[in-house]
Formats: sequence, C-alpha cells, structure tokens
Amino acid sequence: MKKIKVGIVGGAGYTGGELIRLLIHHPDVAVSFIHSRSNAGNVVSNVHQDLIGETELQFTGELSQEIDVLFLCVGHGEAKKFLAENQVDEKIKVIDLSQDFRLSQSSQHAARRFVYGLPELNREQIKTASNIANPGCFATGIQLGLLPLAKVGLLDEVHTTGITGSTGAGQGLSPTSHFSWRANNIQAYKTLSHQHLKEIGQSLQKVGAKAADIHFIPWRGDFSRGIFVSSTLTCEWKLEELVDLYTEFYAGHPFTFLSQKEIYLKQVVNTNKCVIQLEKVGTKLVVHTAIDNLLKGASGQAVQNMNLLFGLEEKAGLHLKSIAF
Repeated sequence: MKKIKVGIVGGAGYTGGELIRLLIHHPDVAVSFIHSRSNAGNVVSNVHQDLIGETELQFTGELSQEIDVLFLCVGHGEAKKFLAENQVDEKIKVIDLSQDFRLSQSSQHAARRFVYGLPELNREQIKTASNIANPGCFATGIQLGLLPLAKVGLLDEVHTTGITGSTGAGQGLSPTSHFSWRANNIQAYKTLSHQHLKEIGQSLQKVGAKAADIHFIPWRGDFSRGIFVSSTLTCEWKLEELVDLYTEFYAGHPFTFLSQKEIYLKQVVNTNKCVIQLEKVGTKLVVHTAIDNLLKGASGQAVQNMNLLFGLEEKAGLHLKSIAF
C-alpha cells in the first residue's frame, strides 16, 4: 500500500513532538517534512531528545506541496494566519490542532470547510472530510462524559471540575508553568469561562441536548500530563440503565471505554484512550472521565482522525502502552 505523505507545521512543541513520535512509527505513513521556523536545520532528536536513534529527520523552514495531509501544531490564532500566508494545495488535507476552526461560525476558511474532529460524535463526517478541526483537550474529556446523556435529554445543569497536567499549557514558559510553581501546588483558573465551553455546548446540542448549563472549573495540577474530569448532575435513571446507555453509545468506538471500577489517571496516560466511570448516590450522578491531554486530547486524536480520513484501521499507529504505575 502506498504510504500517506505527511507534513507537520510546528513540530518543536509538545503536541508536535507527540505527533512525530506517533507518525514515525505509523505503518502507513511517511513523514515528508517537519516545519519549525525557530529550529530549521536542527536535527529533530536534538529537540525531542527521546527520539535519538528513532529518526534522522531534520526540521525545515520550507514547505512542500508533495504531501497528502498537513498537520498544524501551532498556537491558537496561528493556524488561520498560517493558511492565509502560505499556499497549501487544495488537494492536501489539513488537520488543525488549534481552536481556530472548531466552532461552526469559524469552520470555513477560504475554500476549506473544517469538520469538528471528535470521532465518537462525527465519525462518518470525518471519513468524507478534507479538513479537520481537532477538539480541545478539556473539551474532549468533558464531551465524552456527557454525550450519551445529551442524546437522551438528561442534561440540564451540570457542575464540572477538571484537573490538567502542566503540558496542557504548552511549552512556552509562564509564571504558572515553572516547576517551582507547579510542584506540590494546584490552582483553579478560568473559572466558569474556559474557552472550551463553546465547543462543548455546540457538540451537546448536535446530539439533541437543549442549551445545558455547564458550570466548569478547571484546575492546574502538579503533574506533567493527563486530564481527570468529574461532572455532577441530577438524574432519575438507575445506574444499571445508565451503564447500558453508555455501553451502547460507545459500542464500536475503539478508544472510549466504560469502567465498572474506580478509574485513575495512569490508566490513560501515554494512550489514546478515554475511560469513563459512573457513580450514583440518590438522584445525583457523577461522571468521571480520564484522558491523556497530549494524545486523546490532541495528537493521538489527530492521528485517529487521519486514519479515518484515509480509510485506514482506526487504531493504526495508536496501539500504545499506558505508564500504568
């Protein structure tokens, strides 16, 4: 089978590095170039030092049109700017990991229309798309916990908390990303105003939910990677009925699982999985979800979307081992 030729823009950051790690070992992919303005000419393994012995690729400042798909691993606002300033042949599919094209009102860019790339929601649309807007990390974790409830009209008012690792803030230094600040420390931020709330609401309404109120408090955690989310709401359904609902909703989706045991972050770190747990006390339902923010929340999901775009096995290149302990 002819290999898919891939280009990566923004390969020096966290999501770019994860994408490189996945794609250089993907059985159906050939990485044609990895673009980085700040590292052009530098060997990739000099920046992502764990890749020593894995690849001889170098970063480049040049773009090639001889590719099948382009991944944009640039900052929010930069993807739209990149496409405006650089010619990308119409035949090249684009998978964007920023938030620039996720909302329906911003999904059109020139002749390109972006499909929201949450496979558990839009798998069939993704298969026939040319451009994908990869979901946000918190948005992925929260949506996968709530979509089954939204489909049957069980969402009204939801109170959600979620904690994320330091890699969620990107590679650029800020006062809250230094080790001395993060270690042995947590902090709530963007309380009730996180940017992912808009794409969450858009997806929940797509499966039939009315305008549910999602009250979301995100937290900065003192660990490197992973997201753990807990959503609380009132629900009259019995736990057994809810288990059946979630099991049926995610049947056939190879990365999202309902656990009958208490879940924890290390189950999913370094994997493309989302693991969900339901707990019920009286009329209160708590939905826990856990994902790796850099994989199912970013680069892993981007590869999953690529697999769907090109008719590959959905798990190709994503048979990953969790850190477990």
